[in-house]
Amino acid sequence: MWLPVIGLIIGVVLGLSFEFRVPEEYSSYLSIAVLAALDTIFGGLRAHLDNHFDIKVFMSGFFFNTLLAAGLAFLGVYMGVDLYLAAIFAFGVRLFNNIAVIRRILIGRWFGDKEEKPLS
Repeated sequence: MWLPVIGLIIGVVLGLSFEFRVPEEYSSYLSIAVLAALDTIFGGLRAHLDNHFDIKVFMSGFFFNTLLAAGLAFLGVYMGVDLYLAAIFAFGVRLFNNIAVIRRILIGRWFGDKEEKPLS
């Protein structure tokens, strides 16, 4: 459980230590790839809290979602349509849904709720 936290801390420190600029023409690809990766990470955390975590599903989802989102953004640029907005909407909805479920699980554990309430 501590390994991802240590990796996150190391990544943030390295990111703040080095000056790296993403070219403006790649900013939409990077933003959608980061959103897809965050969606997968929070989905994995939710699965871990529900005791359904599978590393194969997590890793395949992480790379597949990220590549699919970047590919969708590329296709949209190629067609001249802001197609990446559809992926941003989909991943954003999933991200906030996963965060809401994680919050409910943690509140239930912290306050000792024995019975899990259905999501509505």
